[in-house]
Amino acid sequence: MATDVKRLFARFRAPGILQDLRDFLRPRELECLQVEVTSCCMGKCVYCPHTTRSDVWKSRHMEAETFAALWPVMTRTGRVHLQGWGEPFLNPYFMDFVSLARRAGCAVSTTTCGMVMNEKLAEDIVASGMDIVAFSLVGTDEQSNRARAGVPFFRVENAVKILQKIRREKNAVHLEIHLAYLMLASNVEAVRGLPELMEDWGVHAAVISTMDYIPSKDMAKEAFAPHERDKIEAARAVLEEVGARVRAGGRDFYASLPAPEPAPCCRERAHRTLYVDADGFVSPCVYLNVPLENPQPNRTVFGCVREQSPVDIWSLPEYAGFRAAVQTADPPAACVSCAKRFEAPCALHEETK
Repeated sequence: MATDVKRLFARFRAPGILQDLRDFLRPRELECLQVEVTSCCMGKCVYCPHTTRSDVWKSRHMEAETFAALWPVMTRTGRVHLQGWGEPFLNPYFMDFVSLARRAGCAVSTTTCGMVMNEKLAEDIVASGMDIVAFSLVGTDEQSNRARAGVPFFRVENAVKILQKIRREKNAVHLEIHLAYLMLASNVEAVRGLPELMEDWGVHAAVISTMDYIPSKDMAKEAFAPHERDKIEAARAVLEEVGARVRAGGRDFYASLPAPEPAPCCRERAHRTLYVDADGFVSPCVYLNVPLENPQPNRTVFGCVREQSPVDIWSLPEYAGFRAAVQTADPPAACVSCAKRFEAPCALHEETK
């Protein structure tokens, strides 16, 4: 840790035994604090606004002072997920951020493309106490993963195997390796390769999602719209088959597809989570604060932690009203068309032996 950051973070003391007891008896108020530690990325994924809106994209790292300002809300949060619209390990203070979040008593996780993984980073991850590192994929081999331009499949495989090697050498049973798998409509069949891939890489769990954010009109065909029932049911058949095979192998598998009608709740659980971008602006979720020079119409922010305590921002009447509304059939205008309102978990069953 750089000397100035060490001094900056040194003033924060871990919660004591009484706080630990309170946390045991009653879960912390917030389930998850998602932090965009950077919006910089080496990838050119065709489905990401970092690529499709590159002309107005804001690439920046979160500063240590901004992360330090999150301490009051971290002590009220169960998990800190260090990832937003960029590759988190590019932030030079990433491991320092992990350390401070762990000191606050939080579980810490991240999602990465794997491009900067090496043995030193893997050793730091294992030693940090992080419990989940997820690797992003859209396919199960080089060809089917080609939508992730700039992030070759073999580099992801190498990254997972490096981390797995160090994890096993250190007997780091606290750390799980996951796959954050985006299923594109044109690439459903590639999902069938997941059971063998997960076995080969030693992956603990796979979370399969579909496009929740459509960055350009020509990418809409890769999403699953709620009215496209035949398309959705065909994908469901594949997911159910693959899910049964994965679970029969003792690994976890989670998948979701759009339902015909929206649910009267937020699948992102915005009533118990919050998102902080690299500049310190607080939003209900990552989809309502894409880092563009000309912000999207539904951008929703309630304050900045560099100017106001995140706990005070969370307590603002307008924010409380927003959180209440997202849990109803009449959500805020910014959320009406959100794909997350239609998301429904797939019913997956273990294969009968």
